[in-house]
Amino acid sequence: MESLRKNQTWDLVRLPKGAKAISSKWIFRKKESTSGKDQWRYKARFVAKGFAQNKGVDFDEIFSPVVKHCSIRVLLAMVAMNDMELEQMDVKTAFLHDNLEEEIYILQPEGFVQPGDEKKVCKLRRSLYGLKQAPRMWNKRFDTFMVSQGFSRSQYDSCAYYKFLANDDVLILMLYVDDMLIACKSAQEIQSLKRKLQAEFEMKDLGQAQKILGMEIKRDRKRGMLWLSQTGYIQKVLEKFNMTESKPVSTPLGQQFRLSSQQCPDTERERQKMLGMPYVSVVGCLMYAMICTRPDIAQAVTVVSRYMGNPGRQHWEAVKWILRYLNGTKNVGVLFKKSGVSRVLEGYIDSDYAGDLDRRRSTSGYIFLCGEGLISWKATMQNIVALSTTEAEYIAAVEAAKEAVWLKGLAKELRISQEAVKLHCDSQSAICLAKDPVYHARTKHIDVRYHKLRQFVAGGDIQLLKVHTEDNIADMLTKPLTGVKFKYCLDLAHICAC
Repeated sequence: MESLRKNQTWDLVRLPKGAKAISSKWIFRKKESTSGKDQWRYKARFVAKGFAQNKGVDFDEIFSPVVKHCSIRVLLAMVAMNDMELEQMDVKTAFLHDNLEEEIYILQPEGFVQPGDEKKVCKLRRSLYGLKQAPRMWNKRFDTFMVSQGFSRSQYDSCAYYKFLANDDVLILMLYVDDMLIACKSAQEIQSLKRKLQAEFEMKDLGQAQKILGMEIKRDRKRGMLWLSQTGYIQKVLEKFNMTESKPVSTPLGQQFRLSSQQCPDTERERQKMLGMPYVSVVGCLMYAMICTRPDIAQAVTVVSRYMGNPGRQHWEAVKWILRYLNGTKNVGVLFKKSGVSRVLEGYIDSDYAGDLDRRRSTSGYIFLCGEGLISWKATMQNIVALSTTEAEYIAAVEAAKEAVWLKGLAKELRISQEAVKLHCDSQSAICLAKDPVYHARTKHIDVRYHKLRQFVAGGDIQLLKVHTEDNIADMLTKPLTGVKFKYCLDLAHICAC
């Protein structure tokens, strides 16, 4: 309530004729400290019931961008390579800082109704948590401030801001709603920016970055190493699904699993039995770990997520196998380090021809490194049925090329020296197809949009290179591997225990 009053969030008025007041409520939670040291604090938040808002009356546009996880990893790679300072800040009651454009009325807070004004309502002057447009208004407010301070907004990530300083230094800020990471070689520049932010908004200085979005940041500056992991999150997932005492396994998906829709329940009794299994909930938890810090489970999660609508017993066994793998690798994360490797982007691509037993579609996989740090990965089923391994590899290369062009643009903005992005592919025929525009009778059916790869190669944005299958890191994203080969891929990708 002090924050609400301090920000002059509303005025008490009589509800105009024909207007409608939105209900409100209090939300109470026990919140873990960002330090991740089992410290807790009690938090209360007053919110509007935004689900009662009507489009065109109470709001228009509601989209609000957040920084991409890939951009955060690019920043961490820069921090490790250049030995930069990395600080973290949090905005207190972020949504109360922006002005509201629409005329919205809400009921007075429960427990704080003004005596004598019980029939009055709150006419909002500021945005409020729960309103559909609140994130968008806050983002616009913050963007206006950053631009006024001389920062440029990235064209490739709308929540990444940068400002070039003397001596080729750069000050970078990345924003995820109300959490922000600030990096620069100069500690004085970071402190100067912090003072400006604190003068404009009510901020909480969290010091050196330790945890953001459930991801833990550990750093050893003497050795030039920085780890990004989710040990605490994975432990909570294992406890939630009673898998803390399970026997660990060496790979995320055993080669004995050949999953298909034929293994889905075909009787009502089996379906009812599987309804008692938290299949969808587990896969959702695994997806977040995969997106943030665990590319090693990407292929396994991609496979089990295909059967979320009607999972069978064998599908459930595969999900538990992934949890068993995580139980033995809770401390594993992505390593960024300072080394003699040139600061360039490098990618690896692979595909598994017709690996899907139901529709015979192939799986595309790619991995990108910046220096020696893993910054981007993806494992996904292709949209069409490839008629050959060459076509499957070619389609995978196109998806990787689009990511490479985006990464190259972001790297150029942040002054990471980069020419053509090297893409390593283990299919010589796919490389020839990308370089040779001559008509091929066997490839005339390939959609025109996939031939965009030739334009990337001819324009010098992408350089396709041959790599031996044994040294292709992306191999772990497209198919189950043996324990030895899987461990080798992890070593190449710098995925290791913190």
